[in-house]
Amino acid sequence: METRAGDPGAFAHFDLNRVASPAFVVDEVAVRRNLAVLKDVRDRGNARVLLALKAFSMWSLADVVGEYLDGVCASGLWEARLAREFYKGELTTYSPAYKAQDLPEILRLSDHVIFNSPDQVARFADLIAQARADGEVFEIGLRLNPEHSEGEVAKYDPAQPCSRLGFPVSQLRPEHMQGVDGLHIHALCEQDFEPLARIWAAVEPTLTPLLGGVKWLNLGGGHHVTRADYQTDRLVAFLNEVADRHGVQVYLEPGEAVALDAGILVGEVLDVFDNGMPIAITDISATCHMPDVIEAPYRPAMLKEPAEGVAVRLGGPSCLAGDIIGDYVFAERPTPGTRIAFLDQAHYSMVKTNTFNGVPLPAIALWNSDTDVLRQVRQFDYAAFRDRLS
Repeated sequence: METRAGDPGAFAHFDLNRVASPAFVVDEVAVRRNLAVLKDVRDRGNARVLLALKAFSMWSLADVVGEYLDGVCASGLWEARLAREFYKGELTTYSPAYKAQDLPEILRLSDHVIFNSPDQVARFADLIAQARADGEVFEIGLRLNPEHSEGEVAKYDPAQPCSRLGFPVSQLRPEHMQGVDGLHIHALCEQDFEPLARIWAAVEPTLTPLLGGVKWLNLGGGHHVTRADYQTDRLVAFLNEVADRHGVQVYLEPGEAVALDAGILVGEVLDVFDNGMPIAITDISATCHMPDVIEAPYRPAMLKEPAEGVAVRLGGPSCLAGDIIGDYVFAERPTPGTRIAFLDQAHYSMVKTNTFNGVPLPAIALWNSDTDVLRQVRQFDYAAFRDRLS
């Protein structure tokens, strides 16, 4: 995959030596800029917009998110707990499957609980009824697989053949809508408006006869709304059209769009040697700190990489042979102590870090590029590694 972002923004002037290494640095001003775009779409499109915690769970900015969006969406019990502890507004929870012991608390915490199949709704009917008898107020949703693929890479395409995500829309029958208040369709990944329009055109004829009792339609995430070339006016028109035609409240669940180009991962060169080309070992690990570099795979943009110079392979400190970030150009051969930073690392990277090999987790810092105020909001120590184990 190719990164769709990588604009350094104010980070072009940030002193990398101001933070510990490694460290994520998030610019609150950039986050607010993204949130303002999403709020504008929400207001003009008469939609409701939720932050997808799976992409960006930096709860230090929960109050900021609450100034712009309608709430958040969670992927299970722990994210639902985080949502209610720190965030304001609505909470929608979706998981491909729920454990019976978790569901009562999820129903208590959530405003919308979305199931992956009609069978799950039926199987948990007693728990749903009991929660309502206990005074809990929530609505039930059903995730649909549109069976229309717009994904570029199968592992990120919820509509891939034999997908486990969502009930196939071709199998949907009126009896499956019993007890269902809303529908959820999520089949995008880092995409603009046109794929959304094509997905909706593919499923609308099938859904129209079944939307009579539906209160809301959740169009999921993967909308790159805050990217400079996104067709926001067309999205706004589409949101209003769908809501007016079918009498539903439309929801969007952007995650990456909230933090797009809003954070960097700062690191340091630890050693340099030659093996066919210059090899630099850094305290940033692809496998531990930027797993998508290996999983996608993709090459993250490096801050201030020149067009010409010395090509250097950057890799992490873990024992995984494939812990390679990529080949990058430096104006001159780097030396131990050289600071580097990778762009657009606020979303997904931060939530997917791990401590394989005992590699330390990056610190987390919050910067305001307008005021230049910088504060470290989290530093991880040995206990973060130890306490994950037994």
